[in-house]
Amino acid sequence: MNVITKWADVPRFSSEEEEAEFWKKTSLESRLMNGSMLKTDTRDSVTITLRFDPRMLARIKRMARSRYLNYQSMIKQWLSERLEKEVG
Repeated sequence: MNVITKWADVPRFSSEEEEAEFWKKTSLESRLMNGSMLKTDTRDSVTITLRFDPRMLARIKRMARSRYLNYQSMIKQWLSERLEKEVG
C-alpha cells in the first residue's frame, strides 16, 4: 500500500471512480492525518461568505471527509498554500 506523507502528493482526480481506486491502494501517514485533525488555528479570523455550486461543495465535503478534515479548514488550507505559492 502506498502511504501519502504530504498533501501535495494527493493528485487531482477526474472522477469519483478514479479517486476511489486511488484510496483503495493509498493511505495517509498517521502523522499527517493526526496533524490535520489536531491542529487548532489560534489566529484571529474574519467570517466571509462564499457561494459554491452545490455539486462542487458536495465534492469538497466528500474529499474533506475522506481526509478526516473539516471542509472549511481544508478550504482555508488550500487558500493558504496557494497564497504562499503565489507570493513566494
